[in-house]
Amino acid sequence: MKLLEEIELQPVHTLKGKHLLSLVDYTSDEIKQLVELAIKMKIVTKESGSPKLLEGKTLAMIFEKNSTRTRVSFEVGMHQLGGKGMYMNARDLQIGRGETVHDTALVLSGYVDGIMIRANEHTMVQELAQYSKVPVINGLTDVSHPCQALADLETIAEVKGSFEGLKVAYIGDGNNVAHSLVAACAHVGMDSVIAAPVGYEPDPAVIAKVQQIAASNGCTVTVTTDPVEAVKDADVIYSDVWTSMGQEEEAAKRLKDFEGYQINEELVAHAKPDYMFLHCLPAHREEEVTAAVIDNPEHSYIFHQAENRMHAQKAVLVSLLAD
Repeated sequence: MKLLEEIELQPVHTLKGKHLLSLVDYTSDEIKQLVELAIKMKIVTKESGSPKLLEGKTLAMIFEKNSTRTRVSFEVGMHQLGGKGMYMNARDLQIGRGETVHDTALVLSGYVDGIMIRANEHTMVQELAQYSKVPVINGLTDVSHPCQALADLETIAEVKGSFEGLKVAYIGDGNNVAHSLVAACAHVGMDSVIAAPVGYEPDPAVIAKVQQIAASNGCTVTVTTDPVEAVKDADVIYSDVWTSMGQEEEAAKRLKDFEGYQINEELVAHAKPDYMFLHCLPAHREEEVTAAVIDNPEHSYIFHQAENRMHAQKAVLVSLLAD
């Protein structure tokens, strides 16, 4: 490892002024550079404090959905970089009372240097980006969760030391988290498998795009209904809740449909002995994962992963917003 004074925190210059809506919009080199920058950012921040690379910059943070990790990590990250994160609940904005996304994008662009939004629908974020004059960052939509996946890559790199030859198994709903995770894996050359029940598979159009990326990097993306097949010889096992925000009315049906997809000690026995467990959080212990797995100190890296949200997002913020 380089001495602290030798670590250079260079933004990914090709991303200056761009939006971050989905990882499939970035090149594999850009994804790898962001992960490397996130790791460096974490080291420097812990050893000597974060450099003020965004001094005088303001990030508007719009939330249509409740948040713990996304809100705190972006707000603290901007503060550490010398800028300001401005929290806005969508219900408190005029957009919550009928103002168009077009008008909101143009108005905010005149006030702030970037917009982060955690939204219900991906199409709304795409429209915001279409009209915004400043970078828009997807903090979560129904289709994609790119900032989470970047933190996942950072965590795997720190724990495993390399992406080469690794297999990542995602068990559960083929949702936004699954989409971004397999895209991230494809960019860095890791094989990935999604095991989901019939009716909960990932979007075929998303998987088709990700498989093109994977093919160019010598790895594979597989979708199956068999959790054991997915976990067999896996280096990383990943889960998300079975019932996400806005799906509460489906909870009883989902609990039944996801029977057999719980990550427990019997299932992880099919993985490699040194597997690592990841979860985007919040978790429902004894539903998608047992306490014995998620709280296992030898294998679970969920809080390491959660902390890395901030460092990965700081890498994104610096690359998109820094002068």
